[in-house]
Amino acid sequence: MVRKETIMAGSTFGNLFNITTWGESHGSGIGVVVDGCPAGLALSETDIQSYLDRRKPGASRYATQRKESDSVEILSGLFDGKTTGTPISMLVRNTSQRSSDYSEIASYYRPGHADYTFDQKYGFRDYRGGGRSSGRETIGRVAAGAIAAKLLTELGISVTAYTQAIGGIEIPNPECPLEMLDIAEARNNPTGMPDRETSQKAEAYLKQCMENLDSAGGIVACRISNMPAGIGEPVFEKLDANLARAVMSIGAVKAFEIGDGVKVSSANGSANNDSFRMNSDNTITKATNHAGGILGGISDGSEIILRAHFKPTPSIFQKQDTVNKNGENITIQIKGRHDPVIVPRAVVVVESMAAITILDLLLQNMTSRIDRIKTFYNK
Repeated sequence: MVRKETIMAGSTFGNLFNITTWGESHGSGIGVVVDGCPAGLALSETDIQSYLDRRKPGASRYATQRKESDSVEILSGLFDGKTTGTPISMLVRNTSQRSSDYSEIASYYRPGHADYTFDQKYGFRDYRGGGRSSGRETIGRVAAGAIAAKLLTELGISVTAYTQAIGGIEIPNPECPLEMLDIAEARNNPTGMPDRETSQKAEAYLKQCMENLDSAGGIVACRISNMPAGIGEPVFEKLDANLARAVMSIGAVKAFEIGDGVKVSSANGSANNDSFRMNSDNTITKATNHAGGILGGISDGSEIILRAHFKPTPSIFQKQDTVNKNGENITIQIKGRHDPVIVPRAVVVVESMAAITILDLLLQNMTSRIDRIKTFYNK
């Protein structure tokens, strides 16, 4: 199957269910076009807005204080409250641009940012808030992810992400079953952690970072429940490879793990292998889940467990050494409105990209077996 995004200069993701995001941080707006959504799905702007509200700025003292409502407008693809099967176009208008905060950075390269690489690639750049490389680009991903998640709900599949760690502060028992995590707590505290005590420790750490004019990184974990076995392709379109591609495309993600992740490199096969067993209802399950729900690039019916590692926010208010466009060594001190930590607002972004990825592969899987095609067409 030819990837549509290979001819779209990198702004399109997916095959059968595909999204194209557009817009810049300080442009008129940010948006996305979703193609391949089946007709007949009940959908409203409220469904989308509930996801966007989880990532919008200004929600806590640990997020950028840029004030944006991030109100979504659905421009096409709906009629009488249901999807029509045609492209769904969504727009969020920018209303709180302060481009003057960024005017001086046009002449130099901020450490940790894409300023230098954009100049090398395109010959010039939109320096206002990072332009296309800004975190506001993820608005389109989240809007599309809300649609994917609603479709997955129709299939009984849920995607749940949360903050596992900020800095070196990690929730207790991170490998415990999802039902033992307090997701309601995670949705109502400023860190996104499903444990109040750990969240309070992380807040104290973030406060210290802010006092030191510094920032923090962290880990977002994501669980995909009730995923059927058999989804994913065995070679280049592996389920875990596609999830990695989706999550690693999020700005500031520097590492990705499935299941036991990097721990497998120091494990023995006897400990890492997941034993199979036959249940009384004639279903096959695994005794453990070191593989994270994926074997050979294909889902095995277990819970899919993934983690995304985010670097600290590169925009810090300390003095830093860099180079200007004249090739001179200089010292800078960045101004503006910036997150001291990206992780809490990125939780819903990871959740959205995971939902988009598995929905796309679920749709592709419908052509994998002749018996199921014949059943679909009543043959």
